[in-house]
Amino acid sequence: MRTLLLSALIFFSTLANAQFGDILKKADEALKGRSTAGLSNDKIVAGLKQALQVSTGNAVASTGRPDGFLKNAAIKILLPPKLQTVGRGMRMIGMGARVDELEVGMNRAAEQATPQAKQIFIAAVKKMTFDDARKILSGNDTAATDYFKRTSSDDLTTTFSPIVTRTMQHVGVVEQYNRMLASAPGGSALTGQFDLNKYVVGKTLDGLFLMLGEEEKKIRKDPAAQTTALLKEVFGKK
Repeated sequence: MRTLLLSALIFFSTLANAQFGDILKKADEALKGRSTAGLSNDKIVAGLKQALQVSTGNAVASTGRPDGFLKNAAIKILLPPKLQTVGRGMRMIGMGARVDELEVGMNRAAEQATPQAKQIFIAAVKKMTFDDARKILSGNDTAATDYFKRTSSDDLTTTFSPIVTRTMQHVGVVEQYNRMLASAPGGSALTGQFDLNKYVVGKTLDGLFLMLGEEEKKIRKDPAAQTTALLKEVFGKK
């Protein structure tokens, strides 16, 4: 177990800021025993925590910026399913611009909220136990992402909600939404039946965790990252 955690420490601590060649170099050094002296389990877990803070910080930075949601097809917030029929109808009668305005506003709200996740993720990492670290390193392809979902979702929802509400009011999303319903055939029947703020908060969480999960899968599954015995031991075996 000590070898497994040490291997992960070396891999994760270099991942965010190093090129792949540097990662392999450090892995080879560990195999030759030049980097193992004096490392306790506490220090290994502390290093893993620090590396996870960097990784989550990078994920937050990629989403919490202009177009971080809007220009990323994987996480772009589209009209809610209940409104998609209305949206298609509006586009057919030449009112697609209103639909676009609404979608832009929802994505801008997500981009404004996401930066607040950084401190919440840091707090979750600080609470991580040795057992948490062991489960992440030996778990499935999204074990770290699952850890953050389990420990952070409630706090993220509480933090994101007022930011999303405030941002959507500022950019006129609520007005755009109401105008769209008023203009669309049959749209008035949906007025008051849908919580747009709750929907955007939920999709913001979904997008953020999707990006974390994709990053984690690359670490675990990228064949290029498993070309040494050490990296295969960490990520190629369960």
